[in-house]
Amino acid sequence: MTKKILINKDTLEFHLTNGKISYLFRVMEKSNQLEHLYFGKKINHRDNFQYLLEREVRPSNNLFEGDHTSSFEHIKQEYPAFGTTDFRYPAHQIRYPQGDRISDFQYDHFKVFKGKPLLEGLPATYVEDPDEAETLEIVLKDSYSEMALHLFYTIFAEYDAIARSAKFINHGKEDYYLKSVMSANIDFPDKNFEFIHLNGAWARENQLERKPVITGVQSIGSTRGASSHAHNPFFALVRPDTTEHQGEVYGFSLIYSGNFLAQVEVDTYQVTRAMIGVNPFDFSWQLKPNEEFQTPEAMIVYSDSGLNGMSQTFHELYRTRLARGQWRDRERPILINNWEATYFDFNEEKILNIAKNAADLGIELFVLDDGWFGERHDDTSSLGDWFVNKDKLPEGINGLSKKIHELGLKFGLWFEPEMICKDTKLYKEHPDWIIHVPGKRFSHGRNQFVLDFSRNEVVEYIFKLMDDILVDSEIDYIKWDMNRYISEAFSNDLLPEQQGEIYHRYILGVYRLYEKLIEKYPHILFESCAGGGGRLDPGMLYYAPQAWASDDTDAVERLKIQYGSSMVYPLSSIGSHVSAIPNHQVGRVTSLEMRTNVAYFGTFGYELDLSVLSNEEKEQIKQDIEFYKMHRKLFQQGTFIRISSPFTNNETAWMVVSKDQSEAIIGHYEVLAKPNRPYERLRLKGLADDKLYQINDTDIARYGDDLMQIGLIFGENFIGKANEYWAKEKVKDYNSKLFYLKEIKC
Repeated sequence: MTKKILINKDTLEFHLTNGKISYLFRVMEKSNQLEHLYFGKKINHRDNFQYLLEREVRPSNNLFEGDHTSSFEHIKQEYPAFGTTDFRYPAHQIRYPQGDRISDFQYDHFKVFKGKPLLEGLPATYVEDPDEAETLEIVLKDSYSEMALHLFYTIFAEYDAIARSAKFINHGKEDYYLKSVMSANIDFPDKNFEFIHLNGAWARENQLERKPVITGVQSIGSTRGASSHAHNPFFALVRPDTTEHQGEVYGFSLIYSGNFLAQVEVDTYQVTRAMIGVNPFDFSWQLKPNEEFQTPEAMIVYSDSGLNGMSQTFHELYRTRLARGQWRDRERPILINNWEATYFDFNEEKILNIAKNAADLGIELFVLDDGWFGERHDDTSSLGDWFVNKDKLPEGINGLSKKIHELGLKFGLWFEPEMICKDTKLYKEHPDWIIHVPGKRFSHGRNQFVLDFSRNEVVEYIFKLMDDILVDSEIDYIKWDMNRYISEAFSNDLLPEQQGEIYHRYILGVYRLYEKLIEKYPHILFESCAGGGGRLDPGMLYYAPQAWASDDTDAVERLKIQYGSSMVYPLSSIGSHVSAIPNHQVGRVTSLEMRTNVAYFGTFGYELDLSVLSNEEKEQIKQDIEFYKMHRKLFQQGTFIRISSPFTNNETAWMVVSKDQSEAIIGHYEVLAKPNRPYERLRLKGLADDKLYQINDTDIARYGDDLMQIGLIFGENFIGKANEYWAKEKVKDYNSKLFYLKEIKC
């Protein structure tokens, strides 16, 4: 497959292409800055792309005297600055020692190398073979200082994606202050787009929203210290006629877990500027002599086959080249979490009873959630004192983990390492370790406070407490929670002029603790959580290959949460459980079948008290678990396809297809039942035209082209048996169907 970075050296034009997509930009003649030319479906290379230049005389400020076509306001740029004839929002801004913010980064040289560099201290995609990708590094130097700017572009052989990031280096003798440091910017030549993003709140994360772009600025972001429930660090620009299955999509995803900004700005000449990166609000970074600042990585995906095409690129790339470690390619265990079964009210006997029932049903992993440490009998105490409560667990985590393993289960444990309560030994000894402004009131969230992870001694202290538990116990899994956001952001360890750095330094500290734990305990499967999906982001996937998508486990609500999450995140990363009824978040009563059929499309597990279930329910769960184990690889590693959206329909449908198209599983869900139903069909996607598929182990077999063009037929044939129609069971609200297709040879 074609994979190369082509360079027209005479005109300094750079063409990144892999035979499927093209990304083009050039160095401008007079200013020596970078002009964006094209990003999209692959185009043929030429010796000269000068025909793409657009320069007309327009009322504007111009950079060069006598040149009336040198206004940056009317030039599409790669990494724009503010204040020098461009009045749009910039990708970068620097405050100089004299107080001005005018920079002039001019092209100096480039490098091309095989493979892809890692980003020190930051999560990023990677390659395992240098031939998987090529990277272009553009070096620009500031004409007003001894600052250098390095822009990185990686194109992959197998993925329709470009990875971008930037690095600022201070080669001078004075301090400079970075005020804005976006990871990527693209100026598109028109505004014929709609803006797709994921918004939400606790218990209703990743709700899909789509609206036309407007002349002006539209943005999403976080100022909360985490990527947040409110907005996910992702957006897509799509053509108005784009659907799940056809049309152009430009997807932007930031591999970062802290404050971010994703912004679309349309100027009055209909140019659309799209950018994503660290949120410049309340951000400032003191760059001292001989220091550098590396931005997080942004991933930009192009698809001409609709939203599913974009998502499938993100899924495969993030599942195989962002997630890492021993659990990246392994099938994830079916777990049971005790939280909704016991909350804080448990002892060893209760826990072992749940675990024994779980083992009998074929569950593989038991997870002990919040409440096992300190005097943690509710959510008001003990965070930070990671010492086992011997009243609840007389033999400690060590003894409990051994007993769980003796039952044939793996053992997992809940932590919330970033938080502290005031009644703890840790707070009494180190009150200055919490994020707050001395002498001013500071707020709590869920009765807890945030430890200052920008300080290395805090990270080391928490690592030691966790290590003392882990080294002495048989722990296979950690659920890492984070239940409040940062407010009153201030670090007692930073100088006044560095306080704008705390949010970024904090998340670097979180990454550092993850890295230390993974390095010492590579066998542990980490699942990230932040009051549910408050930090379901690509940055976390680098350390924890799966995330708890939401504290809302209601099957109906989960249709939207999991559908929205799948815009970016693979099924292997989306934590999904079967929980008790009435549901603890919305009080809804849904069937075990409905709850199971929704939870299958994720990592799959249970969160309920098994001991109160009937024998019939237990037998059904045993069969459901056997089914999932048989098809686990297909669910977790197959190609996921969305068919019908819960955001616009009463019915939701999606499916997963094996890589060789030999099998598939389709989930179809209906929220409200309908009387006197019309005839309904579901046209499938992603099958092989000429393969013959058996449906649900019946004698019905149909070809792939038939299933994709005609579809599954939900209406039955009652010719000659009309009396049976009135005797059949009525379909109820919250119903679902699962279809398993397997190739059979003719």
